[in-house]
Amino acid sequence: MSGIVDINTLLKEMKPILENTSYVFVTLVGNVLNESIIKLNPIATFREEEGITLVLSEEIAKKNNLDYQVLLQKITLQVHSSLEAVGLTAAISAALTKADISANVIAGYYHDHVFVPKDKAQLALKVLTELSN
Repeated sequence: MSGIVDINTLLKEMKPILENTSYVFVTLVGNVLNESIIKLNPIATFREEEGITLVLSEEIAKKNNLDYQVLLQKITLQVHSSLEAVGLTAAISAALTKADISANVIAGYYHDHVFVPKDKAQLALKVLTELSN
């Protein structure tokens, strides 16, 4: 099933929802997904030259004494966006920028997920909901 490409439809149907879990981005030396990393149950990983980035719940990071910089919450856009859609990330970023909210967007096959600072998560949800209207 292919996703939606039209930017107007994507914005209208994005229906953002805020998850209650607090997330963190951590980095580990190396870039191989091994059993010890998999046991941390990351919701996302990304390999970079400097190491592997993991997106984990704050709870798991604390239990494993992993350093992190900022607490984030995840807003999922419920619309099934195509990986070839143009402008969705730009529109979201522009709206959040106007509200002085940083955003880290990760696109999955079906949905886009926007990680925003925990202390601004409710405002970010409001901004994205208004953008959808």
